[in-house]
Amino acid sequence: MKDKKLYTMELVENKTGKMKAIRQHEFGGPEVLRYEDAPIPALEQGEVRVRVHAIGINPPDWYLRDGYKMLPPEWRPPVSFPVTLGTDISGVVEAVADDVNGFSVGDEVYSMVRFPSYGASKAYAGYVTMPASEVALKPTGIDHISAAAVPMSLLTAWQFMIEVGHNEPNPLQPDKHEPVPLEGRTVLVNGAGGGVGHFAVQLAKWKGATVIAVASGRQETLLRSLGVDEFIDYTKISVEDVVREIDLVIDCVGGPTTGRFLRTLKRGGALFPIFPLGFSGREEAEKLGVTVSATQVRSNGAQLAALSRLLNDGTVQVVIDSTFPLADARQAHERAARGHIQGKIVLTVD
Repeated sequence: MKDKKLYTMELVENKTGKMKAIRQHEFGGPEVLRYEDAPIPALEQGEVRVRVHAIGINPPDWYLRDGYKMLPPEWRPPVSFPVTLGTDISGVVEAVADDVNGFSVGDEVYSMVRFPSYGASKAYAGYVTMPASEVALKPTGIDHISAAAVPMSLLTAWQFMIEVGHNEPNPLQPDKHEPVPLEGRTVLVNGAGGGVGHFAVQLAKWKGATVIAVASGRQETLLRSLGVDEFIDYTKISVEDVVREIDLVIDCVGGPTTGRFLRTLKRGGALFPIFPLGFSGREEAEKLGVTVSATQVRSNGAQLAALSRLLNDGTVQVVIDSTFPLADARQAHERAARGHIQGKIVLTVD
């Protein structure tokens, strides 16, 4: 008889070996997302399988959905159809490989699954498998919806600002990314109301920084409640025209416009664009004595375990923009396309 850990009531009851998932058979807009049957993934050595309760959605989901149009053609990774999007999940362990210790059937867990993997994460589904090294026990103080909103966004903020946790190079820069001291510093967060941004302001405050949040006016109340010291409505004020002598800018929007923040920084300051593709101001940065640096977030169960403590004691709060049933993933992506997301969008699974 196989190890009893490989069995669960849910799989015994599911005679078909099928689950519901969101899959796509071509690249395109939200309309290509289909709610359909898919096989329950087989459990491999070193893995756990989770019955998913909630799924956080993130920008890499729509980058993959449309075929990575924002990348030069030669950079676009090969993708095989059908594709199941998604990386961030919260759920309950329903199977554990016999070489895995530390997790048991019935554990509530959360994870950023196999990122970056360009289609292998497959989180928009009823069940998902992942290496045990990418899993952590779900914070007991929050529900599955909030937990699913955490992994990619909070790990991104953590790996940019506190501890990288891996040695994988960013292909857009020759040097390893190094976080900078935050205590007593002034930190400006652009896009502060979004997924990464609302976590970045909280980590900066936790570490003793003075925080200036830049977002649309509708997000001011939220950001004030998260402890920011100053708020700037970018629809009324051009930040680069009024702010100077900043120690660190975390640009959660990034892209070609991130260079406008160089003039806001003091000599010796740093600019961390979360999405660095398109930045062309490195020569100007060198002249100004500003470090421009980025990393790429990587799955890390140990870091999620550490972050659970901050989530449990309320040091870090999770903001939910909206929730949609898994079957309505198309509508969730349409919501994301409208922009001005406050916190995170989450899919729920029955």
